Amino acid sequence: MRALLYDGQLRIVEEHARPSPPVGEALIKVRLSGICNTDMEIVRGYMGFRGVLGHEFVGIVEQCADPGLVGQRVVGEINCSCGKCDTCLAGNPTHCPNRTTLGISGRDGTMADYCVLPTRNLHVVPPSVTDEQAVFVEPLAAAVEIAEQVHVRPMQRVAVVGDGKLGLLVAQVLRLTGCDLVAIGRHPQKLAILERLRIGTRIASEPPSDTRYDMVVECTGKPAGFQSARAIVKPRGTLVLKSTFVGQSEVSLTSIVVDEVSLVGSRCGPFSPALRLLAMGLIDVEPLITAILPLGEALSAFQLARTAGTIKVLLRP
Repeated sequence: MRALLYDGQLRIVEEHARPSPPVGEALIKVRLSGICNTDMEIVRGYMGFRGVLGHEFVGIVEQCADPGLVGQRVVGEINCSCGKCDTCLAGNPTHCPNRTTLGISGRDGTMADYCVLPTRNLHVVPPSVTDEQAVFVEPLAAAVEIAEQVHVRPMQRVAVVGDGKLGLLVAQVLRLTGCDLVAIGRHPQKLAILERLRIGTRIASEPPSDTRYDMVVECTGKPAGFQSARAIVKPRGTLVLKSTFVGQSEVSLTSIVVDEVSLVGSRCGPFSPALRLLAMGLIDVEPLITAILPLGEALSAFQLARTAGTIKVLLRP
Protein backbone atom coordinates (compact mmCIF):
# COMPACT_ATOMS: atom_id res chain seq x y z
CA MET A 1 0.00 0.00 0.00
CA ARG A 2 1.01 3.65 -0.30
CA ALA A 3 1.90 5.56 2.85
CA LEU A 4 3.39 8.88 3.94
CA LEU A 5 6.33 7.87 6.12
CA TYR A 6 8.46 9.98 8.42
CA ASP A 7 11.77 8.35 9.31
CA GLY A 8 13.88 11.47 9.70
CA GLN A 9 12.66 12.68 6.34
CA LEU A 10 9.17 12.87 4.92
CA ARG A 11 8.59 10.59 1.94
CA ILE A 12 5.94 8.67 0.05
CA VAL A 13 6.42 4.89 0.11
CA GLU A 14 4.61 3.04 -2.66
CA GLU A 15 4.95 -0.48 -1.23
CA HIS A 16 4.60 -0.09 2.53
CA ALA A 17 3.35 -3.28 4.22
CA ARG A 18 -0.40 -3.26 4.69
CA PRO A 19 -1.22 -3.62 8.40
CA SER A 20 -2.80 -6.80 9.69
CA PRO A 21 -5.30 -6.13 12.49
CA PRO A 22 -4.46 -7.84 15.81
CA VAL A 23 -7.22 -9.42 17.90
CA GLY A 24 -9.73 -6.75 18.90
CA GLU A 25 -8.72 -4.37 16.12
CA ALA A 26 -10.13 -3.45 12.72
CA LEU A 27 -8.57 -2.91 9.31
CA ILE A 28 -9.85 0.39 7.92
CA LYS A 29 -9.61 1.65 4.34
CA VAL A 30 -8.93 5.37 4.66
CA ARG A 31 -11.17 7.73 2.66
CA LEU A 32 -9.80 11.07 3.92
CA SER A 33 -7.00 12.06 6.30
CA GLY A 34 -6.31 15.55 7.63
CA ILE A 35 -2.98 17.31 8.14
CA CYS A 36 -2.87 19.03 11.51
CA ASN A 37 -0.32 21.11 13.38
CA THR A 38 0.81 18.08 15.39
CA ASP A 39 1.80 16.32 12.16
CA MET A 40 3.92 19.29 11.15
CA GLU A 41 5.50 19.45 14.61
CA ILE A 42 6.38 15.74 14.41
CA VAL A 43 8.38 16.47 11.26
CA ARG A 44 10.23 19.10 13.33
CA GLY A 45 11.04 16.53 16.03
CA TYR A 46 8.00 16.47 18.32
CA MET A 47 7.58 13.15 20.20
CA GLY A 48 10.49 11.55 18.31
CA PHE A 49 7.95 9.65 16.23
CA ARG A 50 8.97 7.44 13.31
CA GLY A 51 6.35 5.84 11.11
CA VAL A 52 3.24 6.63 9.07
CA LEU A 53 1.83 10.05 9.96
CA GLY A 54 -1.79 11.04 10.48
CA HIS A 55 -4.49 10.74 13.13
CA GLU A 56 -7.49 12.61 11.70
CA PHE A 57 -9.45 10.35 9.35
CA VAL A 58 -12.66 8.84 8.10
CA GLY A 59 -12.70 5.39 6.54
CA ILE A 60 -14.52 2.12 5.89
CA VAL A 61 -14.04 -0.97 8.06
CA GLU A 62 -12.89 -3.81 5.80
CA GLN A 63 -11.98 -6.46 8.35
CA CYS A 64 -12.70 -7.11 12.03
CA ALA A 65 -14.23 -9.73 14.31
CA ASP A 66 -17.48 -7.76 14.69
CA PRO A 67 -19.54 -8.37 11.52
CA GLY A 68 -21.75 -5.40 12.41
CA LEU A 69 -18.82 -3.04 11.87
CA VAL A 70 -17.65 -4.41 8.52
CA GLY A 71 -18.60 -2.00 5.76
CA GLN A 72 -19.40 0.81 8.19
CA ARG A 73 -18.01 4.32 7.73
CA VAL A 74 -16.11 5.22 10.89
CA VAL A 75 -13.88 7.70 12.66
CA GLY A 76 -11.62 6.64 15.50
CA GLU A 77 -10.26 7.84 18.83
CA ILE A 78 -6.49 8.05 18.59
CA ASN A 79 -5.36 6.81 22.04
CA CYS A 80 -5.13 3.03 22.19
CA SER A 81 -5.07 1.98 25.83
CA CYS A 82 -4.32 -1.35 27.47
CA GLY A 83 -7.63 -1.46 29.36
CA LYS A 84 -6.00 -3.25 32.29
CA CYS A 85 -3.85 -0.79 34.23
CA ASP A 86 -4.99 1.27 37.22
CA THR A 87 -5.33 4.37 35.02
CA CYS A 88 -7.62 2.61 32.55
CA LEU A 89 -9.66 0.96 35.30
CA ALA A 90 -10.10 4.38 36.91
CA GLY A 91 -11.76 5.61 33.70
CA ASN A 92 -8.84 7.55 32.22
CA PRO A 93 -7.82 5.50 29.16
CA THR A 94 -6.47 8.52 27.27
CA HIS A 95 -3.77 8.74 29.95
CA CYS A 96 -2.93 5.03 29.97
CA PRO A 97 0.85 4.76 30.56
CA ASN A 98 0.95 1.82 28.12
CA ARG A 99 -0.99 3.52 25.33
CA THR A 100 0.01 3.95 21.73
CA THR A 101 -1.30 6.99 19.83
CA LEU A 102 -2.34 6.84 16.20
CA GLY A 103 0.32 8.46 14.01
CA ILE A 104 1.97 10.10 17.03
CA SER A 105 3.47 7.48 19.33
CA GLY A 106 4.10 3.80 18.76
CA ARG A 107 1.43 3.23 16.09
CA ASP A 108 1.33 3.90 12.35
CA GLY A 109 -1.20 6.53 11.34
CA THR A 110 -3.79 7.30 8.70
CA MET A 111 -1.91 8.95 5.83
CA ALA A 112 -1.96 5.65 3.98
CA ASP A 113 -4.37 3.42 2.10
CA TYR A 114 -5.11 1.49 5.31
CA CYS A 115 -4.79 1.83 9.08
CA VAL A 116 -5.74 -0.29 12.09
CA LEU A 117 -7.43 0.67 15.37
CA PRO A 118 -9.09 -1.17 18.26
CA THR A 119 -12.79 -1.65 17.55
CA ARG A 120 -13.61 -0.01 20.91
CA ASN A 121 -12.06 3.21 19.54
CA LEU A 122 -14.37 3.35 16.51
CA HIS A 123 -17.50 5.48 16.07
CA VAL A 124 -19.91 4.95 13.19
CA VAL A 125 -20.50 8.14 11.18
CA PRO A 126 -24.19 9.10 10.68
CA PRO A 127 -25.32 9.17 7.02
CA SER A 128 -26.04 12.90 7.25
CA VAL A 129 -22.37 13.69 7.99
CA THR A 130 -20.16 13.87 4.89
CA ASP A 131 -16.60 12.54 4.69
CA GLU A 132 -15.38 16.14 4.51
CA GLN A 133 -17.15 16.86 7.81
CA ALA A 134 -16.30 13.57 9.52
CA VAL A 135 -12.55 14.05 9.06
CA PHE A 136 -12.84 16.95 11.53
CA VAL A 137 -14.27 14.83 14.36
CA GLU A 138 -10.93 14.33 16.14
CA PRO A 139 -9.99 18.05 16.39
CA LEU A 140 -13.64 18.97 17.06
CA ALA A 141 -13.66 16.49 19.95
CA ALA A 142 -10.56 18.22 21.31
CA ALA A 143 -12.50 21.49 21.22
CA VAL A 144 -15.47 19.88 23.00
CA GLU A 145 -13.11 18.65 25.74
CA ILE A 146 -12.80 22.20 27.07
CA ALA A 147 -16.45 22.18 28.13
CA GLU A 148 -15.85 18.80 29.78
CA GLN A 149 -13.06 20.28 31.90
CA VAL A 150 -14.24 23.83 32.62
CA HIS A 151 -17.71 25.18 33.37
CA VAL A 152 -18.13 27.97 30.84
CA ARG A 153 -20.86 30.30 32.06
CA PRO A 154 -23.00 32.44 29.74
CA MET A 155 -22.06 35.62 31.61
CA GLN A 156 -18.31 35.09 31.31
CA ARG A 157 -15.94 36.89 28.97
CA VAL A 158 -13.95 34.32 27.00
CA ALA A 159 -11.14 34.74 24.45
CA VAL A 160 -9.70 32.20 22.03
CA VAL A 161 -6.13 33.07 21.01
CA GLY A 162 -5.12 31.60 17.67
CA ASP A 163 -7.01 31.39 14.37
CA GLY A 164 -5.69 28.09 13.07
CA LYS A 165 -7.75 24.95 12.56
CA LEU A 166 -8.21 24.20 16.24
CA GLY A 167 -8.82 27.80 17.26
CA LEU A 168 -11.62 28.14 14.71
CA LEU A 169 -13.26 24.96 16.01
CA VAL A 170 -12.84 25.95 19.67
CA ALA A 171 -14.50 29.31 19.01
CA GLN A 172 -17.47 27.62 17.34
CA VAL A 173 -17.93 25.20 20.25
CA LEU A 174 -17.66 27.91 22.93
CA ARG A 175 -20.13 30.06 21.01
CA LEU A 176 -22.80 27.48 21.89
CA THR A 177 -22.43 28.29 25.60
CA GLY A 178 -23.71 31.84 25.08
CA CYS A 179 -20.59 33.39 26.63
CA ASP A 180 -19.26 36.82 25.64
CA LEU A 181 -16.73 35.47 23.14
CA VAL A 182 -13.92 36.93 21.04
CA ALA A 183 -11.42 35.17 18.79
CA ILE A 184 -7.98 36.78 18.46
CA GLY A 185 -5.81 35.94 15.46
CA ARG A 186 -3.43 37.19 12.81
CA HIS A 187 -5.32 36.39 9.60
CA PRO A 188 -8.40 38.46 8.64
CA GLN A 189 -9.53 35.85 6.10
CA LYS A 190 -9.60 33.16 8.79
CA LEU A 191 -11.36 35.34 11.32
CA ALA A 192 -13.94 36.17 8.66
CA ILE A 193 -15.19 32.57 8.93
CA LEU A 194 -16.12 33.27 12.55
CA GLU A 195 -17.52 36.71 11.80
CA ARG A 196 -20.04 35.09 9.45
CA LEU A 197 -21.20 33.11 12.50
CA ARG A 198 -21.50 36.37 14.49
CA ILE A 199 -18.51 35.57 16.67
CA GLY A 200 -16.53 38.65 17.67
CA THR A 201 -12.93 38.84 16.43
CA ARG A 202 -9.83 40.95 16.92
CA ILE A 203 -6.53 41.16 15.03
CA ALA A 204 -3.63 40.30 17.35
CA SER A 205 -1.47 43.14 16.03
CA GLU A 206 -4.02 45.79 17.02
CA PRO A 207 -3.19 47.87 20.11
CA PRO A 208 -4.27 45.82 23.14
CA SER A 209 -7.33 46.93 25.05
CA ASP A 210 -7.66 46.91 28.83
CA THR A 211 -10.13 44.03 28.66
CA ARG A 212 -9.29 40.99 30.76
CA TYR A 213 -11.09 37.71 30.32
CA ASP A 214 -12.53 35.16 32.72
CA MET A 215 -11.19 32.39 30.50
CA VAL A 216 -8.61 32.37 27.71
CA VAL A 217 -7.99 29.37 25.45
CA GLU A 218 -4.50 29.29 23.90
CA CYS A 219 -4.56 27.64 20.45
CA THR A 220 -1.67 29.30 18.63
CA GLY A 221 0.52 26.20 18.31
CA LYS A 222 3.56 28.34 19.06
CA PRO A 223 5.74 28.88 22.18
CA ALA A 224 4.98 32.62 22.23
CA GLY A 225 1.26 31.92 22.48
CA PHE A 226 1.40 31.32 26.22
CA GLN A 227 2.57 34.85 26.97
CA SER A 228 -0.04 36.37 24.65
CA ALA A 229 -2.82 34.42 26.30
CA ARG A 230 -1.53 34.92 29.85
CA ALA A 231 -1.47 38.70 29.37
CA ILE A 232 -5.25 38.92 28.96
CA VAL A 233 -6.43 36.58 31.74
CA LYS A 234 -7.94 38.44 34.66
CA PRO A 235 -7.00 37.59 38.27
CA ARG A 236 -8.59 34.29 39.34
CA GLY A 237 -9.31 33.55 35.70
CA THR A 238 -8.65 30.31 33.82
CA LEU A 239 -6.06 29.71 31.09
CA VAL A 240 -6.72 26.62 28.96
CA LEU A 241 -3.69 25.33 27.04
CA LYS A 242 -4.32 23.43 23.78
CA SER A 243 -1.01 23.85 21.91
CA THR A 244 1.55 21.06 21.46
CA PHE A 245 4.81 21.92 19.74
CA VAL A 246 8.57 21.52 19.64
CA GLY A 247 10.19 24.14 21.85
CA GLN A 248 9.84 25.77 25.25
CA SER A 249 7.64 28.58 26.55
CA GLU A 250 8.91 31.12 29.04
CA VAL A 251 6.50 31.19 31.96
CA SER A 252 6.34 33.66 34.84
CA LEU A 253 5.08 31.38 37.57
CA THR A 254 5.13 34.22 40.10
CA SER A 255 2.49 36.20 38.19
CA ILE A 256 0.31 33.09 37.96
CA VAL A 257 0.57 32.64 41.73
CA VAL A 258 -0.07 36.32 42.49
CA ASP A 259 -3.10 36.48 40.18
CA GLU A 260 -4.28 33.02 41.26
CA VAL A 261 -4.72 31.94 37.65
CA SER A 262 -5.93 28.36 37.04
CA LEU A 263 -4.00 26.50 34.33
CA VAL A 264 -5.82 23.69 32.52
CA GLY A 265 -4.05 21.39 30.09
CA SER A 266 -6.51 20.13 27.49
CA ARG A 267 -5.88 17.45 24.88
CA CYS A 268 -8.16 14.82 23.31
CA GLY A 269 -11.92 14.82 23.73
CA PRO A 270 -15.17 12.84 23.30
CA PHE A 271 -16.15 11.77 19.79
CA SER A 272 -19.87 11.13 20.31
CA PRO A 273 -20.85 14.77 21.05
CA ALA A 274 -18.57 15.97 18.24
CA LEU A 275 -20.44 13.73 15.79
CA ARG A 276 -23.77 15.01 17.15
CA LEU A 277 -22.74 18.63 16.68
CA LEU A 278 -21.86 17.92 13.06
CA ALA A 279 -25.04 15.94 12.43
CA MET A 280 -27.14 18.77 13.90
CA GLY A 281 -25.39 21.38 11.75
CA LEU A 282 -24.18 23.35 14.76
CA ILE A 283 -20.52 23.41 13.66
CA ASP A 284 -19.47 24.58 10.21
CA VAL A 285 -16.24 22.87 9.15
CA GLU A 286 -16.26 22.90 5.36
CA PRO A 287 -15.14 26.57 5.08
CA LEU A 288 -11.97 25.45 6.90
CA ILE A 289 -10.91 23.17 4.01
CA THR A 290 -8.26 24.86 1.87
CA ALA A 291 -7.54 21.90 -0.41
CA ILE A 292 -8.00 18.15 -0.89
CA LEU A 293 -5.03 16.48 -2.56
CA PRO A 294 -4.28 12.88 -3.53
CA LEU A 295 -2.11 10.90 -1.11
CA GLY A 296 0.54 10.74 -3.84
CA GLU A 297 0.89 14.53 -3.57
CA ALA A 298 1.36 14.47 0.22
CA LEU A 299 4.72 16.28 0.13
CA SER A 300 3.13 19.17 -1.76
CA ALA A 301 0.20 19.02 0.66
CA PHE A 302 2.55 19.50 3.64
CA GLN A 303 4.16 22.47 1.92
CA LEU A 304 0.73 23.97 1.33
CA ALA A 305 -0.25 23.31 4.96
CA ARG A 306 2.76 25.39 6.09
CA THR A 307 1.78 28.32 3.84
CA ALA A 308 0.38 31.42 5.52
CA GLY A 309 -3.38 31.63 5.10
CA THR A 310 -3.88 27.88 4.72
CA ILE A 311 -6.30 26.35 7.19
CA LYS A 312 -6.92 22.63 6.57
CA VAL A 313 -5.40 20.40 3.90
CA LEU A 314 -6.85 16.92 3.43
CA LEU A 315 -5.36 13.86 1.75
CA ARG A 316 -7.44 11.39 -0.26
CA PRO A 317 -5.85 7.95 -0.77
